[in-house]
Amino acid sequence: MKTDSQLQQDVMAELQWEPMLCATEIGVSAKNGVITLTGSVDCYAKKQEAEDAAKKVAGVKVVIEKIEVKYANSWASKDDGEIADEVVNSFNLNWEIPTEKVKVTVEKGWVTLEGQVEWDFQRIAAKKAVKNLMGVLGVSDNITITSEAANTSEKSDIERAIARNWSVADKKIGVKVANHLATLTGTVDSWYQKDEAGRLAANAPGVWKVENELVVEYS
Repeated sequence: MKTDSQLQQDVMAELQWEPMLCATEIGVSAKNGVITLTGSVDCYAKKQEAEDAAKKVAGVKVVIEKIEVKYANSWASKDDGEIADEVVNSFNLNWEIPTEKVKVTVEKGWVTLEGQVEWDFQRIAAKKAVKNLMGVLGVSDNITITSEAANTSEKSDIERAIARNWSVADKKIGVKVANHLATLTGTVDSWYQKDEAGRLAANAPGVWKVENELVVEYS
């Protein structure tokens, strides 16, 4: 079991290891496996990268992200209309995003995504398309999954998908499916395993939403 000091140092080292973050000033505090990130970065993509990097570190159970986005140059700051245009253009260039089904609103640099898509990968693609755009201060993902596929996903289908995956095959993950909702319970060793199990469940036909209640516990 790592001490708070060891965990803090490991997270700081991981942040510096990421090329996008090596020159940033991000504060890191640790308490009982809970990591809090503070400071400011010059684009939203770095804010997301910092959170993802912290989750990779063994021993991290929860990440509280309080990083602000502050653009250093005036040319990087854009008004809401310009950001909206860039979001639409980015969507039009990505075949994974059903542009007619995703609605975008921008208020003071904060982008809100709404609408209904058939697959979770389409929702993920829409959020990824926004995070690298200049001027964006944050993203709210309110897209829902409403597949036309019947609610035929069986518990055993998701369990077999988990059993085929090398990273989570040996974990005791409980699966429940009801009314297009898949719920995962149990314990895994890392955030990567938790996210991977959630991704596998989200790929199942008929699943519109995943409640990922897996607990990250490091041995």
